[in-house]
Amino acid sequence: MRAAVYRGKQQVEIEELPVPEIGAGEILIRVEACGICHTDLKKIEYGLLEPPRVFGHETAGVVAAVGDGVTKFAVGDAVIGFHHIPCKKCFYCARKLYAQCDVYKRVGITAGFEAAGGGYAQYARVMPWIVEHGVEKIPAGVSFEQASFVEPVNTCLKGVEQSGVRPGDLALVLGQGPIGLIFTMLLKQRGIETLTTDTMEARREQSRRFGAALSMNPLQEDLGAEARARTEGRGADVVFIAASAPGIVEQAIQATRPGARIVLFAQTSDKERIEISGADICKDERMLMGAYSADVDLQVESARLVFSGEIPVGELVTHKFPLPEIMDGVKLATHPDEKSLKIVILPQQI
Repeated sequence: MRAAVYRGKQQVEIEELPVPEIGAGEILIRVEACGICHTDLKKIEYGLLEPPRVFGHETAGVVAAVGDGVTKFAVGDAVIGFHHIPCKKCFYCARKLYAQCDVYKRVGITAGFEAAGGGYAQYARVMPWIVEHGVEKIPAGVSFEQASFVEPVNTCLKGVEQSGVRPGDLALVLGQGPIGLIFTMLLKQRGIETLTTDTMEARREQSRRFGAALSMNPLQEDLGAEARARTEGRGADVVFIAASAPGIVEQAIQATRPGARIVLFAQTSDKERIEISGADICKDERMLMGAYSADVDLQVESARLVFSGEIPVGELVTHKFPLPEIMDGVKLATHPDEKSLKIVILPQQI
């Protein structure tokens, strides 16, 4: 098979690899679509992990083979797979902090080398604990490109749940790339009034189309003033930070009321530093929280939202690249233009 192999900082090569062999309790997926995620972009751009690896974890495809003992799936089933699933037994799992579980941190899907997701390859091996708890069937009539959104929708839904947002709140979503737009869709689905920001006019237009009451340019407009004008002078109740930029957390604080909840979603690099006033958190009783990766308890609901079309994530796909052109997709995702949103790799197109 062919695979896009990460060979170091900003180096991804198309190589011939053996199709992964599967064992008891495992399945082999023929990968039909895999979305490009910004966590993988950071790993590639900054060389954050030791090579070689095959990245890609927003994976949708068809079961090509099943190992001994597998009864939940059969050859020909269309499926999506989560690459992380927790043990549900440890200290962190008992507190529903699944992303901190040691088993969760073990990647359970591989196309070869150290497991790293494997979606940027024609075939991927799914390990037993993922087969048992982390694979969902795709209904007839749902495209693989649409189905590949189940994992990112799960991560956003987790952030919404953690935030405690409720009817009557004013929510802000900072950044309207694919993840920010998913947050906007989820908030609209719950009937939450939402203001958004992005520096690109095309993304602001999309934001309004997907449910934002108002979408603003943070470089030219006063988000805090608008939030206060809509809340009798208080400020926003909840903020989702879906972009990483200098000063963005400070902007969130300035636009919120005392006691507000601010969810950091895009701040995944240990190189990123945030300087804020301690009093803005302590004296004003704001809650600054992180939301990272998927929640197994939300797996079925995230699949339902995507497969039913209740949130129209398929409309976010603007570019599809065959496997040999993956670096063109990586470059476009890293440096988006006015016309680009979600970029999907099609590994069977070679």
